[in-house]
Amino acid sequence: MTAKIAYADVEVGTELPAQTFSVTRATLVRYAGASGDFNPIHWNEKFAKEVGLPDVIAHGMFTMAEAARVVTDWAGDPAAVLEYGVRFTKPVVVPNDDRGAEIEVTGKVAAKLDDNTVRVDLVVTSGGEKVLAMPRAVVRLA
Repeated sequence: MTAKIAYADVEVGTELPAQTFSVTRATLVRYAGASGDFNPIHWNEKFAKEVGLPDVIAHGMFTMAEAARVVTDWAGDPAAVLEYGVRFTKPVVVPNDDRGAEIEVTGKVAAKLDDNTVRVDLVVTSGGEKVLAMPRAVVRLA
């Protein structure tokens, strides 16, 4: 599979479709099972608060992966993402209710690079605060 977006059709400033991802405690349990990360800060409210967190928090890698979905959905092919990196700045706090938390992701093409590649910069927030710093991807387009 190759990226469906043509390099020639993309300009610096092109916006990726924004997406919002819901995360509940049930989501965290499923992610823990898939990832093998059963750290109690991701499921035990009492423990999370004892170690100084406001509540249970989402796995950082889960948050990072949800943000990457915006890029892979836009590119049309996960293999088109050549590089991806973030810095974790704030946790996504997940309350114990039916709503949970939301992770909002926007992105835009920040630079056109060589060999049909672009750099995509993302903005990732939850509860109105940035939760990832410098989330960027290098993507090879058609």
